[in-house]
Amino acid sequence: MVKKKRKFLVFAFLFILLFDPSVAFTKDLIWGGCGITKKAFMAELARAYEKKTGIKIHLKGGGATYGIRAVGIGRIDIGGSCRHKLKDDILEKNTKLIQVAWDALVVIVNKKNRISNITTKQLKDILLGRITNWKELGGKDVPIKVVIRKSKINGVSFMLREMLFGDTNIDFRADAIVKKSSGPVEKYVEKNEDAIAVSGISSARKRKGLKFLSLDGVAPTKKNIISGKYHYVRPLYLTVGPKPSKEVKDFIRFALSNEGQRIISKQGTVSLKEKKK
Repeated sequence: MVKKKRKFLVFAFLFILLFDPSVAFTKDLIWGGCGITKKAFMAELARAYEKKTGIKIHLKGGGATYGIRAVGIGRIDIGGSCRHKLKDDILEKNTKLIQVAWDALVVIVNKKNRISNITTKQLKDILLGRITNWKELGGKDVPIKVVIRKSKINGVSFMLREMLFGDTNIDFRADAIVKKSSGPVEKYVEKNEDAIAVSGISSARKRKGLKFLSLDGVAPTKKNIISGKYHYVRPLYLTVGPKPSKEVKDFIRFALSNEGQRIISKQGTVSLKEKKK
C-alpha cells in the first residue's frame, strides 16, 4: 500500500512538471560589484526581473574592481562596474563590460554648507592639498576635511583621476580621511559640515543630508548630464564572464530592454535611452 502511494505521488509530481507551464526549475543568479550601481537601480531591476521570470538576483557589494574580476573567474554570475577595465590587466581580461546607464561624478558637501559652486581648478587644489580652508572658497574659517576612497582603482577614484587629472596614479592630499567604499564616504559627509568628497550621483542623490556643488557654474542635474553640459559623466556597466549562461544573457537583455531602461530612469539614473554616447 505504501509503495503504491509513493508511486502515485511520484507520477503526480512528474505530471505537474510536464503539463503545468507555471512550474519550472529556475536558477538564481548572484550579482556583485559597484556599490553605486547597486544603490542606483539594481535592487529595483532585480525585483522586477524576479516578478517577471521567477529568477532571483542575489545582490552583493564588493566594489567595481570586484565586479570586474570576480565575474571573470566565475565567482559571481553578473557584476557591476562604474569604471573601465584596466588595460593589459590579467585579472580583468576575461570580463566583458556592457553599458546599461550613465552616472556623473559629483562634488558632495554637507547640506548645511553655504558653498554652492567651485571651479574645476579649485576642486583639483582641494584634492591635492593646495586649498585647505573653507574661507579660501568664501566659506567659514575652518579646515576642509577631504574624504577619499582607499584604492586608486575603485570606480570613483579611478574615473576621477582619469577625468580630472588625466593621470590615474596621482596622489591626493596625504591627510585625507580614507574610507573603504562610497557608502561610508557619503555618510561621513552627511555627518560633518566641514567635509567634502566626490561620489557618484546615482547613489549620493538618495541621501537627504548631502548637497551637490556646481562645477564651473554648471549643476549636476539630470538635464545637464543628458545634454552633456555637465562634463564629469561616466558609464555604468553590467559585467559578465567569457561564457555567460543563458540566464545571465536573459537578464542583460532585460536590463537593456525598454522595460529595464524605464526602471533605471525611474530611479533618477540616466538611462541609455535618455543619453546617447
